[in-house]
Amino acid sequence: MSLVEVRGLDKSFGENHVLRGIDLDIEAGSVTVVVGPSGCGKTTLLRCLNGLEKPEAGQVKIAESSVDYATHPPKSAIHALRAQTGFVFQAHHLFPHRTALQNITEGPIYGQRKPVAEAQAYGRKLLGQVGLEDRADSYPHELSGGQQQRVGIARALALQPKLLLFDEPTSALDPEIVGDVLQVMRNLARDGWTMIVVTHEIHFATQVANQAIFIDEGIIVEQGLPKQVLTNPQQPRTQEFLRRVLDPLADEEFRLRQADQTKEQP
Repeated sequence: MSLVEVRGLDKSFGENHVLRGIDLDIEAGSVTVVVGPSGCGKTTLLRCLNGLEKPEAGQVKIAESSVDYATHPPKSAIHALRAQTGFVFQAHHLFPHRTALQNITEGPIYGQRKPVAEAQAYGRKLLGQVGLEDRADSYPHELSGGQQQRVGIARALALQPKLLLFDEPTSALDPEIVGDVLQVMRNLARDGWTMIVVTHEIHFATQVANQAIFIDEGIIVEQGLPKQVLTNPQQPRTQEFLRRVLDPLADEEFRLRQADQTKEQP
């Protein structure tokens, strides 16, 4: 039985139809990667799954919580859905006036009403899991971008969600520290966390994921095993996207050749 079931998810921003009838199933303990060009609806999909964005239509079920957006669900139903998820943002979004440990314990203490001592003990355990056991009292400005992102992952884990959502967690990081964050995510996958990851890290995706989805213009163009979708795609649009991601220099050279040929035409 699927942990996550999505049917007919539809979302627009004005005249921009961002998601067009998305259907999706996620098995418990699996890793699903979502790839696609900028503006194709990847981030909006994640935000709709946890209720940060409200779709015009569609059903979302995560564990025992479900919402049918066509019926104008109450806020309580959306909050129950959100409680099943932990969100790791692209740009950290840590509280600058809170230490690493305080950032992690804020949700459990004030949102879930956990005892302070219990939340702090679990927070320190999570800092150890992401390799930051000695930075509990550090403020965000004292941490590198990669360290801040690992605190962000620990913060999501602290809520003990059923589903982890990652929105391009390495895109804002320097290349030399990307590996630290990806290693934490590999460990989470090994430990059986259910994850949906929006990413352009194709090598990571083929190593870790159980399912890959390519989205373009708000629809799922191709879906299947990562080694099929990401290394031997069947759809021309997927092939074009991966060529540009895996070899951007070749794509730029192709564009320049096309421009030169156009100039030479009488």
